[in-house]
Amino acid sequence: MQTLPTALTDEEFARLLGDYTCREGVADELFQADGTLRPVWRPLLKAIAEMSGEELDLSTARADQYLRDAGVYFRQYGKTGSAERDWPLSHLPLVLDGEEWRGIETALIERAELLEAMMADIYGEGRLVADGLLPPSMLASNPEWLRPMVGVRPRGGYFLHHVAFDIGRGPGGDWWVMGDRTQAPSGSGFALETRMATNRAFSKIIRKANVRRLASFYRHFRDALQGMTTTSSSRVGILTPGPLNDTYFEHAYIARYLGFSLMQGSDLTVQDGKLMVRTVNGLNPVEVLWRRMDSGWIDPLELEEGSQIGTPGMVDALRNEAFTMVNALGSGVLEARAMMAFTPRIARHILGHPLTMPNIATWWCGDEAAREYAIKNLDRMILDDAMSTRLPADQGPMAVVGGTTTGGKPVNPDWVRQNGAHLAAQENLSLSTAPALVKGRLEARPMSLRVFLARSIGGWRVMPGGFARIGSPDTGHDVAMQRGGSVADVWVVSESPADADRETLLPASGTAYKRSDLGVLPSTAADNLLWLGRYVERVEFNIRLIRAYHLRLAEMGTGEYPITEFIAKQLSFSGIDAAEPIPQQLTADLAAALRSAGAVRDRFSVDGWNALVDLQRTLADFAERVSAGDDAARAYSVLLRKIVGFSGLVHENMYRFMGWRFLSLGRAIERGLDTLSLVRACVDAKAPAGAFDLAIEVGDSVMTHRRRYTVETDRRTVIELLLLDDMNPRSVHLQFEALREHADYLPHPEDDRMTPFQVRVVELVTRLASVRAEDVTDRTLDRLIRDSSQLHMLLDANYLH
Repeated sequence: MQTLPTALTDEEFARLLGDYTCREGVADELFQADGTLRPVWRPLLKAIAEMSGEELDLSTARADQYLRDAGVYFRQYGKTGSAERDWPLSHLPLVLDGEEWRGIETALIERAELLEAMMADIYGEGRLVADGLLPPSMLASNPEWLRPMVGVRPRGGYFLHHVAFDIGRGPGGDWWVMGDRTQAPSGSGFALETRMATNRAFSKIIRKANVRRLASFYRHFRDALQGMTTTSSSRVGILTPGPLNDTYFEHAYIARYLGFSLMQGSDLTVQDGKLMVRTVNGLNPVEVLWRRMDSGWIDPLELEEGSQIGTPGMVDALRNEAFTMVNALGSGVLEARAMMAFTPRIARHILGHPLTMPNIATWWCGDEAAREYAIKNLDRMILDDAMSTRLPADQGPMAVVGGTTTGGKPVNPDWVRQNGAHLAAQENLSLSTAPALVKGRLEARPMSLRVFLARSIGGWRVMPGGFARIGSPDTGHDVAMQRGGSVADVWVVSESPADADRETLLPASGTAYKRSDLGVLPSTAADNLLWLGRYVERVEFNIRLIRAYHLRLAEMGTGEYPITEFIAKQLSFSGIDAAEPIPQQLTADLAAALRSAGAVRDRFSVDGWNALVDLQRTLADFAERVSAGDDAARAYSVLLRKIVGFSGLVHENMYRFMGWRFLSLGRAIERGLDTLSLVRACVDAKAPAGAFDLAIEVGDSVMTHRRRYTVETDRRTVIELLLLDDMNPRSVHLQFEALREHADYLPHPEDDRMTPFQVRVVELVTRLASVRAEDVTDRTLDRLIRDSSQLHMLLDANYLH
């Protein structure tokens, strides 16, 4: 019998509760064992119950809109490949009492210390194996046990700095550890974004509820990482596998949030035993590297030789204690499912007492007694790969649940005996249920909690909350996002405002700060910014040219006129088929711009990203319904306004650091080349009537031409306005001047001589400044196109390799 709280009327609570039922034999986060509501939930439920249906829908919509605006996504993998999916937010947070949370914190800190000791022994003296506490095969058969790391002590003395634990509440109400995450645990950045989204939905409630904040967790970890550097010139980097990784958004978000550099393996090199990052101004030392990729891919020389995302020599640099790796290589060995079979005994040996929060009961079937026990009790076991790191409910292809295979057949005990060394059995824990908000009512869903710990200067700190994984109604205890699960914020509620953590990421006033060198831009990031500038400018130019085509098509009613055929030919040079209202090549160029922007998400504003995404969605929408002629011309006017708005947003709001320089260099190179090619085609003696007007129109200089010249467009006015005019923002001359200005801010050689790129830019500027319109021949234009087309190559050779 569930008892209604006195703070709510029966009618209010009944409307919210709907058909909410607690499952028999399963603990519930909303109701206590005696059927009464947990007191910590009352303020939130009262506030929600007092909302009308429209108000509640608006609140949850605000949270969803925040996630869309912030571009939060995860990469979901399926049989046909991968795709970016919106972050699956479960709008109702999980609410936990502050006193209960203190017990969770204490227990998980204890477990983190145990895992640190295990790592030190596994890669050190090896007493756990020698004393019979850990079978040798448990390491030898584990792909995450890295032999090259044996005997390598980490600089600073610690193997683990950032860990996570997946925990669940059992039927008796106690918490159990279901998984150790020591390799490169993901989710701490998503936890912050989930909090931000939930705050948008319930901002008034969270301010009054004494919910502990998350910022201090990140601040202490950031300070700890920065404290590991020894010189002002050394860097803290976050190592990512790249944009195709399923949690790349989080990598970029954390880098931006903490102010660290996001790096890929290709950005790094080992020189004279030290780890260095390639930047546009040469090599810079890296003393701390927070890796967000599995250990085996780090160094192709000593680990996975087929790795294309690692850095040769990194293991040797670790041997030399040249830098600190967070976490130490090989830490994934602790994540194996079978390792939990030995953790309780190891804990009693190292700590002198059982773990405060035990892990889920586990048996390694390589041990005869454990194997026979598992076979006798298969009806209450989950049997799976011994080296798997999945949660028990996240079954793999060889999983056996309750004695039945994933194919629905009963398992043969002889199969278990034959494959025992490769199998681990775990108790089929019935996860507690937590309320999920579904169509204005609460539904009970299975839940597990991921809690993050970070090593600070003063020891382990626990994120006050983490995030809860909520299962879907069709997947039983499976809470994996890849199979329909969602994520909820976790509110740890303090007894009073004074107990709630009010720290922020900002240091206290008066604290000394360190200003980063603005020239520290990894070469890969610079390359992506350069191409982003080029692709965006290319898309804008082609939008203008395609619009000009459709305007004339609408006016003439056919494309079989010399001027329309002329435009179609010019478009074909860019791979664009004028017969397509929305050409595939235009879509591809915009997609390339988004890929370049996605690779520098840590350096790219949310507004800028959203503007590009909005442009892509608008283009896709038009592709489905726009027809040639006037309809298409209007559509391209909309696209033009959007892309010009993006360019203005970036130009006005992006800090003038080195990244902005490379973005602007890309824009100027592309605009210069596109305009040169347009002018060359339109002033050619074989160009059709109307070509001069076309050049002025696509060059966005119609009004300027009318003000400056009292004559019709001709070869001279086109060349003067679009090629030589140093006041026209779209002229080639002004693009070369912009290149010269940006080049002055680029790093110079030690002898202070100009680079070949700078020499070429100065030559081009001088050439245009000293020629008159009437002296510009076709040969002059051809030479300018040839020399301008080499600018990107020269820039690449000087700064990007």
